[in-house]
Amino acid sequence: MADTIKNPDFKVSEKVKDEIKEPPKYQVLLHNDDYTTMDFVVEILEQIFHKTPSEATRIMLNVHYNGIGICGIYTKEIAETKVHIVHERARNAGYPLRASCEKV
Repeated sequence: MADTIKNPDFKVSEKVKDEIKEPPKYQVLLHNDDYTTMDFVVEILEQIFHKTPSEATRIMLNVHYNGIGICGIYTKEIAETKVHIVHERARNAGYPLRASCEKV
């Protein structure tokens, strides 16, 4: 291995891409229904989405009056996990609350 091959015609060309793309974002939505209580929706927004009481109330009222409300914007995996947690807690509490996520 002491001998090295030297070839002046041989060049290594290397291109490095420094472009880093942010992962796509997804918004988590709550959907209105006629059975889930407003208090439970506010509780979900505070506990799962870490909203303040005033933010949670505002979002809950948006869901109530407009049929849908945005809870937050996250990466896909986090958004899907939050949707799953909402569904699990709602079912355990006996409510049909529905959440979904869609690409922003």
